[in-house]
Amino acid sequence: MSLIKFNNRFPLIDTMFGDLWNNEKLFFDDFSLRNQIMPAVNIKEHKDTFEIEVAAPGLTKKDFKVKIENDLLMISAEKTSKKEEKEEGFSRREFNYSSFNRSIALPESVNMDKKIDAHYENGILNIVLTKKDEYKVLPKSKVIEIT
Repeated sequence: MSLIKFNNRFPLIDTMFGDLWNNEKLFFDDFSLRNQIMPAVNIKEHKDTFEIEVAAPGLTKKDFKVKIENDLLMISAEKTSKKEEKEEGFSRREFNYSSFNRSIALPESVNMDKKIDAHYENGILNIVLTKKDEYKVLPKSKVIEIT
């Protein structure tokens, strides 16, 4: 953050190079991530499972790649679309490309030997990971019957 206010002496040049004068954006902005979508992720821990929800509307299940490698759950998606219009005297083509990569470190309590369920419905990718038996949450209270 700057303590000195920038005096706009040349408004035309400032509008032409808007982001260039903003030092924070120039030096700290990751230009490669500007066109990426970064979906929201919810992680829920249940008694026997972990549930991961990824909000990614507009995609299909074929757009996703989900894999586990070196105790990392890697979720990625890639979508391309083309639109072409032809009318009298002109034609127009539009291409759209969007992608994201997300990695989540898995705890040692995840049972890699069990089946991992993943399904995509209504814009939400849902992944369910089973816990190892020794890590399953035991009830915090127990009723003891007096005999």
